Amino acid sequence: MGVMDRVKAPATKPRTPKATPRPASADLPLDRILQGDCVAMMRSLPAASVDMIFADPPYNLQLGGDLHRPDGSQVDAVNDEWDKFDSLATYDRFTHAWLKEAKRILKPGGSIWVIGSYHNIFRVGAALQDQGYWILNDIVWRKANPMPNFKGTRFTNAHETLIWASMGEKARYTFNYRAMKTLNDELQMRSDWLIPICGGQERLKKGGAKVHPTQKPEALLYRILLACSNPGDVILDPFFGTGTTGAVAKRLGRHFIGIEREDDYIAAALERIEMALPLDESAVKTMMAPTAATRVAFGTLVEGGLVPPGSVLTDAKRRWKAVVRVDGSLDCEGQDAGSIHKVGAGVQGAPSCNGWTFWHVDDGKQLRVIDAVRQDWLLANEA
Repeated sequence: MGVMDRVKAPATKPRTPKATPRPASADLPLDRILQGDCVAMMRSLPAASVDMIFADPPYNLQLGGDLHRPDGSQVDAVNDEWDKFDSLATYDRFTHAWLKEAKRILKPGGSIWVIGSYHNIFRVGAALQDQGYWILNDIVWRKANPMPNFKGTRFTNAHETLIWASMGEKARYTFNYRAMKTLNDELQMRSDWLIPICGGQERLKKGGAKVHPTQKPEALLYRILLACSNPGDVILDPFFGTGTTGAVAKRLGRHFIGIEREDDYIAAALERIEMALPLDESAVKTMMAPTAATRVAFGTLVEGGLVPPGSVLTDAKRRWKAVVRVDGSLDCEGQDAGSIHKVGAGVQGAPSCNGWTFWHVDDGKQLRVIDAVRQDWLLANEA
């Protein structure tokens, strides 16, 4: 869910982000967070200046009072002022206003992603069409570990919906099909994505409490940016929050522009982005040719940070080494880049290879077969 604050931009040499009250009129404020109202800040940006927009706007949750668990404890839900609107008509006017500015700012070949829940996504979808955008896909983000429905009066809300749209029916747009297929072990990437909600060390906390109630997992933004942008592109996030878009953009060599109102969110985002390490240039290269296939995607481990891009894999006897790229392909000297299976077979001169059992990662203490890492992910994310 969202707050008024996410935006990104292309990156060549990532810079230390800075919060500023208003953007410069002539040049794009790359790798910066603009503090203020999202519509006003977008109006100050040049037309046709950004390559992609990721928007996580307020959901207008319309929650009726506090929510409590069966044991009486209160559920940590969204009750912030930024998510409150007087009426649906007020919310619709706000939605049309920021989508209008978003369309002005996007390049003709740009695209926009908007995420929401059942409370708002249908109204946002209608507004997108009213503004002349062309919907390309709706993506169902299936949460591997959703919050239960404590009252037992409805189905458990286990997904959110993302809408991906271009500038118009005939507009061109970026879609890195091959990178998505490689990320998914040579199966076409589907429109239902099973990704865990934000938790563990990734969840930002202050004084034991969540900094932001609807922080999105980096794996979700990783997939979106890898699919629909290229290194150096400018990514705008008008509801920046705690900077997930900025951190992932920096890692993947994109620029970001963020817009956020709340001081606490900006402080957390600045610290988070400062700590994000950009990937080595060789790791950012994505596959442009077919590879092999398996049932469980190695790309899931890459997205989730269990085997991050730039990791060096080796066989059990350390005879061969391969570098993990952002899309889950391997780069091994003397071999064509490809999946864990294809490259494993190539180094051995074999017709096939089970990459899951052939390749190992050094965890600092010993070599660990990547199939064990996969099992860890499965255990941690069982529904």
